[in-house]
Amino acid sequence: MSWKSRGEQSSRSVVSQKWALLLCLGCFCAGMLFTNRMWAVPEHKGFMRTTAMEAEKLKLISEGCDPKALRLKEVKHESKDIMGEVFKTHNAIQTLDKTISNLEMELAAARAAQESIRSGSPLSQDVMKKKSSGKRRYLMVIGINTAFSSRKRRDSVRATWMPQGEKRKKLEEEKGIIVRFVIGHSATSGGILDRAIEAEDRKHGDLLRLDHVEGYLELSAKTKAYFSTAVALWDADFYIKVDDDVHVNIATLGETLVRHRSKPRVYIGCMKSGPVLNQKGVRYHEPEYWKFGEAGNKYFRHATGQLYAISRDLAAYISINQHVLHKYANEDVSLGSWFIGLDVEHIDDRRLCCGTPPDCEWKAQAGNICVASFDWSCSGICRSADRIKEVHRRCGEGENALWSASF
Repeated sequence: MSWKSRGEQSSRSVVSQKWALLLCLGCFCAGMLFTNRMWAVPEHKGFMRTTAMEAEKLKLISEGCDPKALRLKEVKHESKDIMGEVFKTHNAIQTLDKTISNLEMELAAARAAQESIRSGSPLSQDVMKKKSSGKRRYLMVIGINTAFSSRKRRDSVRATWMPQGEKRKKLEEEKGIIVRFVIGHSATSGGILDRAIEAEDRKHGDLLRLDHVEGYLELSAKTKAYFSTAVALWDADFYIKVDDDVHVNIATLGETLVRHRSKPRVYIGCMKSGPVLNQKGVRYHEPEYWKFGEAGNKYFRHATGQLYAISRDLAAYISINQHVLHKYANEDVSLGSWFIGLDVEHIDDRRLCCGTPPDCEWKAQAGNICVASFDWSCSGICRSADRIKEVHRRCGEGENALWSASF
């Protein structure tokens, strides 16, 4: 090989070494640049994440929301949620209860109308009015139990605590209070007794006729018929039964009942538990005394029969189940027995059974006006047709009390 050839090879080798050196340097720089970027980004993000977490923690601690406080707040929030759900459930149950009650009322009304059609009895004017005027909610229906022979008693009630004419209509429209004398028909339907009652009703328009044969021993059946008929005619919060020899302060009665309006099933009266009388021939004899245990036992607690009130759910219950409810000799015992086994609140209010003057007068002067007044010895006001005016004068709440009352 010549020197020329060797020179050319030597120069090429030098050139190659220079380019290789430059290439390596360039690769090294590129590698450093690439490596710095790959390392810097995750290191920067990790640092920012840690910083953000620290800042959030410091913020929570500065606001008093450390993990323990947060847990306490979560527990409180959960408690509020639970209470809210309980409240909603309670409201839903109440709504469902009202819906069921309304359906029961409609069923009772339909059954009453069907019974009237089957028996061939003409529908009363109250039924016709209800059908034509539609549904309206009343505060209470007061049914005054009376008999064919009690015309003087009815007139004495009309002259004292029971509004008449336009005032009675005003009482219904403005206060939502219905007042009617309650009576059935005689054993000889269409006889002189029935014609006399029909004439009286045409004059006053304040009688509720029942599909029931009158008789003292049939008071339990009459009570069932009254509540069933009243429920079918009027949708009210309360249904009251009172005897025609008892003085009543209507405004005080209304104010007493509205305190219990939100309760679903209430039974209000002067609760008693008298002896079961098994001796024949005595007043209030109980033929089925053996059902109450040994001789000398007492009845279960029930409201005295002179005046008591029941809520609409209980009246509807009686109407729906009237054909299977057992009747005892005494109507107040029968009513109490119908509610045994039911979830009913018994309310004992002694203002529903005050005595006649001076008892009710002293209580009125003390500001504790009585709802009802009568003589226990007579199971009503003794000689009520003659004395009820005196009771009204001395123990009455005054006419203004009724019209100024807000129920």
